[in-house]
Amino acid sequence: MVGAVNVVVLGGGGWGTAIARLVVQKGEPACLWVRDPVQAAALARDHENRKYLPGVRIPPDLLITADLDWVAAWGEAFMFAVPSLAMRAIARRVAIPLGTRAPAAAVSLAKGIEQDTLKPMTVVLAEELPGVPAFALSGPSHAEEVGRDEPTAVVLAGVDLRLGGHIQETLMTDRFRVYLTDDVRGVEYGATMKNVIAVAAGMCDGLGHGDNVKGALVARGLAEMVRLASQLGCQRETLFGLSGLGDLVATCTSRHSRNRAVGERVGRGEKVSDILAGMSMVAEGVFAAQAVRSLARAHGVAVPITEAVYDVLYEGAVPAAKLAELMHRPAKDERA
Repeated sequence: MVGAVNVVVLGGGGWGTAIARLVVQKGEPACLWVRDPVQAAALARDHENRKYLPGVRIPPDLLITADLDWVAAWGEAFMFAVPSLAMRAIARRVAIPLGTRAPAAAVSLAKGIEQDTLKPMTVVLAEELPGVPAFALSGPSHAEEVGRDEPTAVVLAGVDLRLGGHIQETLMTDRFRVYLTDDVRGVEYGATMKNVIAVAAGMCDGLGHGDNVKGALVARGLAEMVRLASQLGCQRETLFGLSGLGDLVATCTSRHSRNRAVGERVGRGEKVSDILAGMSMVAEGVFAAQAVRSLARAHGVAVPITEAVYDVLYEGAVPAAKLAELMHRPAKDERA
């Protein structure tokens, strides 16, 4: 992957639109694949994703299509901006028209793990696109801000750092900084776990609590993330980086965060099923709560905040009661 390559971004949501816009503004040939032909036509006509990224102009030289066969023939690097729940299905659909042709790279832009297998997205991509190097891009990067060219820093994780360096150069601008790491597990698991903590932060907002509990939640949530990540073979330092602490802070405090917003509405007494039914985009933390809880139990790691979020989302527990339980846990050393 040397020089300009044809970059395909799969997913017509806000994040996919923002990344595709970024790539084409950098001067790289780029195409945005959108599943719905009607939406693809609207984006190409209006030069704006009015549903998912309103107010952000799409450059006219960004190719937009719903034709997956054409995309598979044209693309050289594929970036998957789809929810974790859909990653395997979309990768499998891409693999069919690709045939034996192997793209230069596949990059996951999702922040979640597969629910039934508990596999990270790079593993899913590697299974569905054999022989294609898989990477994960993560960090505090709300699409609304990236689309407005707000300064943003993210991390790209992959085993092949030489190839990763080329992807890094493809994406990096003076407003979008990309770091590299080979700790793929740390980046992906950290990005998944922080979404659960963000739901908890939102619940505290919905209950009307202030900054003290939010600060405590971020700190204790990070401790929970580090404990589990260490058992999963991740590097502790990664959890204190952009995909861990950086994204945790942004997601727990931002008005753009869908995970925090879902938690806030639950904290105010709305039903989870009603909230999800009315959302046009996915809140990964709702599904991650189940997956992270399963991982923690399988590895014997205590994750009390995640357990509390799971109980509220899936067992009908009352948010205020779960917060009270957390506050009444036995006294312990902070480092334990």
